[in-house]
Amino acid sequence: MAKGIIIKALSGYYYVRDGATTYQCRGRGLFRKQKITPLVGDHVTYESTSLTDGTIVDIEERRNELVRPPIANVDQALLIFSVAEPDFDSKLLDRFLVSIESRLIQPIICLTKLDLLNESGKQQIKAWKDVYETIGYTVLLTSSRTEEGLKELLPFLENKTTVVAGQSGVGKSSLLNALNVNLSIETNEISESLGRGKHTTRHVELLPVGNGLVADTPGFSSLDFADIELEEIGACFPEIARFSASCKFRGCTHRSEPKCAVKEALESGEIASSRYENYLNIFEEVQNRKKRY
Repeated sequence: MAKGIIIKALSGYYYVRDGATTYQCRGRGLFRKQKITPLVGDHVTYESTSLTDGTIVDIEERRNELVRPPIANVDQALLIFSVAEPDFDSKLLDRFLVSIESRLIQPIICLTKLDLLNESGKQQIKAWKDVYETIGYTVLLTSSRTEEGLKELLPFLENKTTVVAGQSGVGKSSLLNALNVNLSIETNEISESLGRGKHTTRHVELLPVGNGLVADTPGFSSLDFADIELEEIGACFPEIARFSASCKFRGCTHRSEPKCAVKEALESGEIASSRYENYLNIFEEVQNRKKRY
């Protein structure tokens, strides 16, 4: 018996890395009966049946688990958003942040394709950077083409398991290729007719980047918050969570209640209007979904 980590799941096989060796494994039959599916990122016990093959016999308890992408034991999420082609979308970024915050995973914001902006565009993006850094998020500005910001990004990946997320066409695969030239991940330009990228990544795999492991995941452009309750939404906006402790009424939703500290912070400029509007939109979306069920 030996231990390793699943770095790829494909066609019913699980590829378990143990040191410098990777074994192609099947899960034991008992997993199917117990309705347990091994996930990329799982720390497992396996039994080798040859120099290259084996069987997974046990899965350690997971620290966390994502459904989309299907991956476990994530340390942090690198949210990659382009600043052009496609344009930066703060509403979509906030949706990703809420999804990640609800799973208690540390987010890092990476704004890329900086080389496509003129000076005026760069100033606008730096203003957005200030908004999110004021909240407490780490925000990095990068370019895969010019390699700007890549040296600053690498230390954040050290000894971590990082899931990369963001809509299609923002340059996730290009950025990973720039960080590790040996990866050669397939990339496609964004579609001119659709204005978004093609899904070039078709399975989840942990890839070596620096001294960490990074999961390049299938891109997607929307999130549905199926697992988030109404009362949890405010906690997924760190600045709203901070001020909500001073609201007069317990359970304040920060919409129409009197003496709401969050709305006071909004009026004083301590909470960005874009963030508050996105909070309201997500709150309404979840509220309407709950009413349907």
